[in-house]
Amino acid sequence: MISALFKTPPIDGMKIGLFGGSFNPSHQGHFELAKFALATLQLDYVWWMVSPQNPLKSRHETSDFDQRMQHTRKIARHPKFVVTDIETRLGTTTTAQTLVKMKPVLDRAHFVWLMGADSFASLHRWNDWRVIPQSLPIAVFDRPGWAAKSLASTAAKTLKASQFSQEDIALLPFAKTPAWGFIPMPQRAENSTAIRSGNK
Repeated sequence: MISALFKTPPIDGMKIGLFGGSFNPSHQGHFELAKFALATLQLDYVWWMVSPQNPLKSRHETSDFDQRMQHTRKIARHPKFVVTDIETRLGTTTTAQTLVKMKPVLDRAHFVWLMGADSFASLHRWNDWRVIPQSLPIAVFDRPGWAAKSLASTAAKTLKASQFSQEDIALLPFAKTPAWGFIPMPQRAENSTAIRSGNK
């Protein structure tokens, strides 16, 4: 069973955030976003899904997978965080593919996709991107300089009718898809690209 691929406690009926990305490298900003998601959405767990290869990035932009997994485990030290290589074991290369294969698991709990505003701004460029909001609700967290761009993005316009207000954001994990919400949060300057280039 696909659920056996996840080394997690029982999940039935729980509220779980899926936090996917290259995490190249993972950093304190990722940790703070995941922790903020726990509190804001009242989640039971956040699963960090480390992608083997981001289709929108060249291979030289994605460091060794094992190194990224090891570093992410060091960053994501929290009793309610789980770091998983599920995409590698499923053999999927896009988020849409992963969510389709994960449907038996998604049906068991209240899952929500966690992403930064910078990623949401370009969501329409992802392969089969419309599969994502149809599979689970999306929580978009503010990133420095990206609020206006993300709220004016193709995805935001396409999904405008299904946007949750900030007042109701805690209900997002229970929402019927498509559903999404923009969540302001304390801003941090960490950026994976800058870290890779030596500028923190």
